[in-house]
Amino acid sequence: MKNRYYKWVLLLSLYISFTFLCEANVKLPVLISDGMVLQRNQNITIWGMADAGEQVEIVFLKKKYNTTTGQDGKWQISLPPQKAGGPYTMKINDLELNDILVGDVWLCSGQSNMELPVRRVLDLYADEVKDYSNPMIRYVKTPTSSNYHHPQPDIPSVSWATLTPDNALSYAAICYFFAKELQETLHVPIGIINSSVGGSPIESWISEDGLQSFPHYLHDRDLHQSDEYVRKAGQLDHERRALWNQILYKEDKGLHENPEWYDPAYNDSNWAKTDLNNKSWNHDGSMPVNGTFWFRKDIDLPAHQTDKEAVLRLGCIVDADSVFVNGILVGTTPYQYPPRIYTIPAGILKQGKNNITVRLFSYSGKAEFVDEKPYKLIIGDEEIDLRKDWKYRLGVRMPAYQGVPTTQQKPTGFYNGMIAPLKNYAICGAIWYQGESNTGRYHEYGDLLISLINDWRTLWQQPGLPFLIVQLPNFLKTSPEPSDGDWAHMREAQLKATQTIPNTALAVAIDAGEWNDIHPLNKKDIGHRLSLQAQKIVYGNQKIIAEGPVYNSMEIKGNQIILSFEDGTNDLLPVDELKGFAIAGKDNHFKWAKASIEGQKVIVWNDQVSEPVKVRYAWADNPGEVNLKNKTGLPASPFQTKD
Repeated sequence: MKNRYYKWVLLLSLYISFTFLCEANVKLPVLISDGMVLQRNQNITIWGMADAGEQVEIVFLKKKYNTTTGQDGKWQISLPPQKAGGPYTMKINDLELNDILVGDVWLCSGQSNMELPVRRVLDLYADEVKDYSNPMIRYVKTPTSSNYHHPQPDIPSVSWATLTPDNALSYAAICYFFAKELQETLHVPIGIINSSVGGSPIESWISEDGLQSFPHYLHDRDLHQSDEYVRKAGQLDHERRALWNQILYKEDKGLHENPEWYDPAYNDSNWAKTDLNNKSWNHDGSMPVNGTFWFRKDIDLPAHQTDKEAVLRLGCIVDADSVFVNGILVGTTPYQYPPRIYTIPAGILKQGKNNITVRLFSYSGKAEFVDEKPYKLIIGDEEIDLRKDWKYRLGVRMPAYQGVPTTQQKPTGFYNGMIAPLKNYAICGAIWYQGESNTGRYHEYGDLLISLINDWRTLWQQPGLPFLIVQLPNFLKTSPEPSDGDWAHMREAQLKATQTIPNTALAVAIDAGEWNDIHPLNKKDIGHRLSLQAQKIVYGNQKIIAEGPVYNSMEIKGNQIILSFEDGTNDLLPVDELKGFAIAGKDNHFKWAKASIEGQKVIVWNDQVSEPVKVRYAWADNPGEVNLKNKTGLPASPFQTKD
């Protein structure tokens, strides 16, 4: 009896083990998960890994689909096209995925302006964001990953996020406004996959095959195929930064005197005086100064402004900062671009004298408080201007910190790590916002952009995959005279690419930038313009006007040049004075021009140019106020006529 019992237990154990081994241990790629959006009206590919030779079954919308894994354990099942809808459930063997939508999936890529989150633009859009939810919009940000050897099979772990007020803060701002408008217009689910990295050049997003016409970039890639070199370069950068900071901390007088310089009791009566818009402190007369600068300001507050939570706005600071209020650290920012918005908890501010101290870090010799940004203390509905009457002192002078050139943003790296792994995931189009890192090489950008578009279309096996491109906005200081500039040439390269390649379109941003901020806040207008282009070239709304006036041709009559624009974009918006035009004669020397609208044409002239041959519009890094639009309010792209 006892032997029969043990025999039964053994058989049962073997059966359970056999059943367990036969059940496919299915592993899914990161994007195939709860909350995903699947592309409508296209074959849907579901793929993954399991044990070799195992059966994999998908149950979706009451239908079953089966396959058997190969010897490498890979499996892939193609589901037939589906209409928009959801939420649905999908079962893959013993795994169950929930809250699945079927709609339109857009891939967004580029550099920091494509990454810039909603939380960074709340100065303009806080009221719009705080109460808005939309379960039909989903977003996923691909973690940064690069590889110089070969395409990666998957991306690092991340989850789809449904649009809620809290989740919205992490959405890229352009993606947020684009998806919101598109969903409310089409009434179908919208999924956004954002694969972008700040500071990344275009060549890092192109495959080895796509860079065959650019061998110098492949040679650069080859240098970084040595994992040991990449590791050592990263280690050297880390060690150098650590040593720089150690010496900075050790030698900074502001941290080692008693009391410390951020202590409200510290006596700063012998410090030099300055205002935040004065930059005389950041150099020694001939050379820029790096290290730390300390700034102190005392303000008097009445009783009704104390014991309350407050907000300290300190614009943007180059390069980094730590900020103290009454000796208490209220915020720190490690690099120059984010706006400084620091919350002062209730109880820190007091009646009478209060001290604000800024410890500013200068790494690159360009230390400053950026002009025309908000510098104020906000207490309830009251604001106190903080721009004037500061005292400052150098804490420690250091050599410039020059990090080792990044080894992460080299050719093919982000393509292999963040684009190629997505190839099985069906999409309806791509949005590209990049170029700031390539402005110094604008002469080759058009060809690189064409290569990228063709490259990605090959990867997704969609020769007509729609591409929407954001043109670089206005940036840097304006010039009193007509000027040339790398950003102007870059915009022309972007424009020409969309005029050369079918199924592409341009979102013009020449009126949406800020001269003093490479990350302008106005992302809503850009999202709107992208939505219009998508509605036209992807969704077939041919009645929609999706772009401003598009230059077509010119005619010279005497001392005037008459400009014509493409049909459908040439219902020009009348203005009192057209701005942004320059005209040149045979000497190619441009002078500001007068311009007027006559019907659907623009007449350009300068009485001092008797034989004009060429016109430029909005042609500069930052052309300032330009106002050529059509009656939809959409701006014309910067352009120059041909000789």
